[in-house]
Amino acid sequence: MPLNAFKWKHFVGEIIPQTVRRYLKYPLNYKNLKKMMAERGIQVDHSTIMRWVHPYSPEIEKRVRRHFRPTNDSWRVDETYIKVKGKWKYFYRTVDSDGDTIDFMLSSKRDRKAAKNSL
Repeated sequence: MPLNAFKWKHFVGEIIPQTVRRYLKYPLNYKNLKKMMAERGIQVDHSTIMRWVHPYSPEIEKRVRRHFRPTNDSWRVDETYIKVKGKWKYFYRTVDSDGDTIDFMLSSKRDRKAAKNSL
């Protein structure tokens, strides 16, 4: 995204796409992201972040979509039981026919159907 796309905005052009990208990539809400940005010395309101996410997220998604690893139509879900920070969790992993991991999920309860739906 060219930086002049953010002309006449209150914040520097690099701040907006970085903030939107963090919102899209990590499971953060607007207020958590506001705190994260404040730790970096950037004072921004959570409603401002929301107003950035709505118009800019489709453009960012369109630009990064082509960099995702292509998968074929054949995939399966692996299930195993692993210990995470001293607690046992179910680990579901979606694998394509080449053996490459597409996505994964940790769950405290065994629920293969929910894992397939979320992956």
